[in-house]
Amino acid sequence: MSQNFSQRFSTQSRFTPARIVLTLLLAFAAAELCVVLRTPLPWMIGPLLTTAVLSMLGTPTQSWTPLRNIGQWTIGCVLGLYFTPQVVALVAGLWWAIVLNIVWALLLGLLLGAWLHRVHEGPGPFHIAGLTRTTTYFAAPVGAASEMTLMAERHGGRTELVASAHSLRVLLVTLIIPFGFQWAGLHGLDSTLPGARVVHWPGLALLAVLTGAGCWAMLRLKRTNPWFIGALIVSLLLTAFGVTLSAVPQAMTNAAQLVIGISLGVRFTRGFMHLAPRWLGSVALATVALILLCAGFAWALAQFMPVHWATLLLGTSPGGIAEMAITAKVLQLGVPLVTAFHVTRLAAVLLIAEPMYRWLYEARGAGNFQTGRPWEN
Repeated sequence: MSQNFSQRFSTQSRFTPARIVLTLLLAFAAAELCVVLRTPLPWMIGPLLTTAVLSMLGTPTQSWTPLRNIGQWTIGCVLGLYFTPQVVALVAGLWWAIVLNIVWALLLGLLLGAWLHRVHEGPGPFHIAGLTRTTTYFAAPVGAASEMTLMAERHGGRTELVASAHSLRVLLVTLIIPFGFQWAGLHGLDSTLPGARVVHWPGLALLAVLTGAGCWAMLRLKRTNPWFIGALIVSLLLTAFGVTLSAVPQAMTNAAQLVIGISLGVRFTRGFMHLAPRWLGSVALATVALILLCAGFAWALAQFMPVHWATLLLGTSPGGIAEMAITAKVLQLGVPLVTAFHVTRLAAVLLIAEPMYRWLYEARGAGNFQTGRPWEN
C-alpha cells in the first residue's frame, strides 16, 4: 500500500535546465505581481502559490536543490544577524517559555496523531485502507517533515500519506498566518534590528565563507536542515560576540525567499489532490484547528511575557522553521524569539519523536501495537 516518498513527492532531482529556468521566470513574475498587489511575503508566497498550482495542473515545474540550499544558507545568515548580545540575553531569560513551547508541540503532535487515527482507521465513510498507528503518528509531529517521513518508512508507515500531511500543513500555515496578520494589521511590532545593517562587500564575502564552513560541518555531521542551521549557528555566534562583518543585501534575501517558495510549491504534483482526498481534508481541517489552538496558547503566554502575542503565535505555530522565521523578518515580529522557538522545537522533535513512538507502540507488545491501543493489556 505504501509508496516510496521519493517516487511520489520528489522535486525531480534530475537536472533539467529548461524546466528550472521556466520555473524561476514564472516564480519571479508571480513575486513581482504580489509586490504590486501588496500581499504579505510576496517573494515567497507568490512563487509558492504559482508553482503549486502549475505543478498540480501538470506544468513541468522544477526546483533545483543547489538553489534551495543557497536560499536556506542565505536566510540562516540573515536571521543570525539579529542575535546581538542584548537579544541573546533577552531570549535566554525566556528559557521557560521555550521549554513550554517544546512540551506544547509534542502534545499537539500526539493529539493530532490520535485524532487522525480515530477518524480514518475504523470502519465508516472516512476509512483509509492500510492505515496504521505508525502512519498517523509520524504524520502528526509539528516540525521536521522530511525526517518524519524517513522515520515512518523505517517503521513501515505509508510514507506518501505522511509526506502529504506535512507538506499540506506547512503550505496552509505559510498562507493563513501572513494573510491573517496583514488583514489584522499585525506587523512592525518589534524594534529588534539585526546587528549589521550596512552591506560591506569584503565582510559579506568573509561571512559567506564562515557560514559556508558551518553548513559544511552540519553536512558532515549529517544534521537536519544543514544549510539553514549551519549558517544560522555561525552567523548567530559571530553577532552574539559582537563581530559585525556585513548585512545581507535585500535582493539576496528576496531571491532566497523565491527559491524556498518554489521548493515548497513543487511538492504538490498532479496526483497530489487524488491522494486520499479524505486524508488531505482531515489534515487541512486539523491544521486550521492547530493554528487556533496555537493562537490561544500564544495569547496565554503573552500574559506573562513582554512580547506581543502575534510574535508568540509565529513561534508556536505548526509551520516550518524557515517559513515562519521569514514571516517574522518581513513583518518585523520578533525574529530572534521566533527563530529560537522553532530551532529548539525542531531539535526536541528530532530527539524525542522516534523514542516516544517505540515506547508507545512497540515496547508494549505486538498485539497492542496492531490494535493501536498501547495502553491496553
